[in-house]
Amino acid sequence: MHQRILITGGAGFIGSHVANELLEKGYSVRVLDILAPQVHGPDRKRPAYLDHGVELEVGDVRDPKAVRRALKGVDAVYHLVANVGVGQSMYEIADYTSVNNLGTAVLLEALIEKPVERLIVASSMSIYGEGLYRAPDGSDSVGVERTLEQLKRGDWEVRNAKGEILQPVATPETKFPVLASVYALSKYDQERMCLMVGRAYKFSAVAMRFFNCYGPNQALSNPYTGVLAIFASRLLNGKPPVIYEDGNQLRDFVSVYDVARACRLALETPRADGRVFNVATGRRMTVSECARKMATALGKERLEPEITGKYRVGDIRHCYADISQAREILGYEPKMKLEDGMVDLAEWLVRQTAHDRVAEARRELVSRGLMV
Repeated sequence: MHQRILITGGAGFIGSHVANELLEKGYSVRVLDILAPQVHGPDRKRPAYLDHGVELEVGDVRDPKAVRRALKGVDAVYHLVANVGVGQSMYEIADYTSVNNLGTAVLLEALIEKPVERLIVASSMSIYGEGLYRAPDGSDSVGVERTLEQLKRGDWEVRNAKGEILQPVATPETKFPVLASVYALSKYDQERMCLMVGRAYKFSAVAMRFFNCYGPNQALSNPYTGVLAIFASRLLNGKPPVIYEDGNQLRDFVSVYDVARACRLALETPRADGRVFNVATGRRMTVSECARKMATALGKERLEPEITGKYRVGDIRHCYADISQAREILGYEPKMKLEDGMVDLAEWLVRQTAHDRVAEARRELVSRGLMV
């Protein structure tokens, strides 16, 4: 059994839940985290939700000394550090590339010197671009993208070369990546570097492609991440959720408790070595339906979503997961129903202070021509 586990970025949303899952199973947990102000606020204090049993090292994953110090006595690593957000990645390019790509490179160089039994890296559904689609003749369509011209016309659907509307289907791990943002590119780099270096230096590596994750401990004041948290921060401030396009985009919303369990299974399953897994529910829901369910959970039903009819560069139309590989190899099965997860999230949310920065983020994107 792996005894001591390092989680980079472990003071964040998903990392804190992975820490809880591991502690409950008897592992000891160390976290390396810079406590970034956009996530943890200007005071950069240890978050109250981080279990007291977690050993916290405050440091930058790009600092080789901090990484080597954090790796002392460690048997396995979860690499969750990343700047998160499609929109912001399109203008804070150097920062995203530095934290996500360079940070991973620094960690991997340290692991070459001091290998661990297993490295598990957080990847993202964003690497798929659009999900998998099926044409009217029954054939699969991959690599399809919407043109700027059609989006300006408000034609939101994904079409093939004949102009036929394509139907979304569950996306498997074998789907070819279409990297539509700097964030997506950096996440693909993170997973490929970890799997490649793990293979070359004979240490086990696994990549986990998280879909739309929600739950307690989300950064409510970060307007670039976690659509449910963004909706919630608007609703708690008495404002309607803001939805782009027509609100009929399909997503796969997965509870952070299910994600944390999948991460533990990736550590404990020998057959996971060298593989990539979708971490999701395999169920699809429109973004507008999700916003309405969130409003209901918070008792804010009167706040109907604001459908903007606008488009953000890098956004996709539909993507939901095929999770058969995680089921078969990891024994993973999502347990949290969305409605129950929203009630749990709502109970946590009412005790939080949510600073609504959605308008500020929108102005930033518009000023840079990243919103049509």
